[in-house]
Order: sequence, then C-alpha cells, then structure tokens
Amino acid sequence: MEEKRSLFGKFFNKLGRSRQNVADKVDELVAVTKVIDDQFYEDLTDILVLADVGLALSEEIVASLRAMVKKERVTSAEEARKLLKKIIKGQIDIKRPILKWPMVMLVVGVNGVGKTTTIGKLAARFKAVNHSVMLCAADTFRAAAAEQLTIWAQRAGVPIVKHKEGADPAAVVFDGITSAKANDAELLIVDTAGRLHNKTQLMEELSKIRKIIGREYAEADIRTLLVLDATTGQNGLNQAKSFLEASEVNGIVLTKLDGTAKGGIIIAIQKALNLPVWYVGVGEGLDDLEPFDAEAFVDAIF
Repeated sequence: MEEKRSLFGKFFNKLGRSRQNVADKVDELVAVTKVIDDQFYEDLTDILVLADVGLALSEEIVASLRAMVKKERVTSAEEARKLLKKIIKGQIDIKRPILKWPMVMLVVGVNGVGKTTTIGKLAARFKAVNHSVMLCAADTFRAAAAEQLTIWAQRAGVPIVKHKEGADPAAVVFDGITSAKANDAELLIVDTAGRLHNKTQLMEELSKIRKIIGREYAEADIRTLLVLDATTGQNGLNQAKSFLEASEVNGIVLTKLDGTAKGGIIIAIQKALNLPVWYVGVGEGLDDLEPFDAEAFVDAIF
C-alpha cells in the first residue's frame, strides 16, 4: 500500500501536463453539467480524443459509461466521473508476466524514442534491487550507439559488452551471453538496432539474435520490450504495429510521459496491442523509470 501511494505521488507530480489535458477538462465539464445528456457524452468523447485515446476507443469508453450510468441510475456528473475512472482502469489493467531468472531482455524501438536511456534506467533499477546486470551493445548500425550505451552503463554501475561499429549484432550477443554466464549475471539487457531498412531485415536480425540466445543460453527467459515515445501520440501505434509484425514483443516501455504527452496514449496502446505497459519514463534522472500501475496512473491523471 505504501509503495502504491508513493507511485501515485510520483505520477501526480510528474504528469502535470497530462492531467491538464484530461482531468482539468473533465472537471470543467462536470462542474457545468446539470443533467447527464447527449451533449455531456459528446463533450466527454471530445476530451478523450484530444487526450490521444483515439476516436474509436473514446466512443467505446463513452458507450460503456452510458450503459453503466443507465444501469446504476446515476444522475450526477460527479458520479459519472467516478464510473469513467473505473472503466478506464479496467481497460488498461493488463498485468505484466512474472519475471524469471536468468533473463535476456531485448530492447527494440526506433531511434529517438529514448531506447538507450531506457536501457540505462532499467539496468539501474534492477541493480538497485540486487540483481546482477550486464549490458550488450548490439546496435552496431548507428554511429556512437555503443559509446552512448557505455555512458549509461557507467552511470548505472554495470558492465557492458560491445564491439566496433558495423560488427555483426549476433556476434556481439554471443559474446554478451558468454560473458553473462561467466559472471553469473542474472539479467543481460540487449540494445538492438533502432532502424533497419525494412521489416524483413528487422525480422531476420531479431530472429538471428533470438536463435543464438536459444542455442547458447537455453535456460534464460527471453523478453522483448518495445520502447515508444509517448509524445508521438497515435503515430506511436503505427511504430508499435511494425515491430509487432517483426518480433515477439512482450511489453511496452513508454518514455517522455512527463513532457507534452497527453496521457491517453497509454489507454490506446494497451487496448490496440493487448500488451502490458511494463514501465513509464517520467523524467531524465536515472531513477525516473517507474513500473506502470493502472490504478495509480488513473488516480493521478484524474
């Protein structure tokens, strides 16, 4: 309970802009609504759409609210607001799977979404709870990718395996596995190429990496996390769908949620992809990566 209160507090403090885009507008609507009518539902739909929930999902949520208001004979807008929170919590409460050790975590996502930063924060987070962590710089296509990841490895205080720029990513992963096993690392976090020429190339590269992990590290649990930039809104969904076609994604990390993100994108992503959001980035600090909790998030936003 204490941890949930702490998480709510951090969400509340960091997600001020998201709250302005949702809660403040809902509060204004509730304040002026004397009768729950069609205009109330239309205005509420507009608020959700503008918060990046998406038109179809916004209409679906409001339709569910209409049904619950009628069923429970709700007459006040404030009570309808409470029902709305309940509906949204139900939409996004997808639990992440239990983590198993040893684990290889493949981190995927296009360049610019905060992938390298996220890996550093993940390493720091797991190290803080006494897991031995190692990084693997398998994004050998982007200039200076390994150097940037090395900086984050140093900040997190964890070792890193890397090769020269242009090296075979699968070869880097092979060496990473060898080193992780030799040093009893529980978690090997692998940075992958953020942009390849097409889906086929991406699929082949990730397939090759997964094949090597399966062959050389059969005892490890393999998880693939897709990093998305929350400020890209609905465009982030298109990125996500491309990666889903090319790889076996297990969960989402949503970055830059403290910036100009509208908050509703979390609802849209989980509904469209049926994947849990594992973590959300709410700042630039090493510890500004929080486990996602649907209840704490909705309470903070509303």
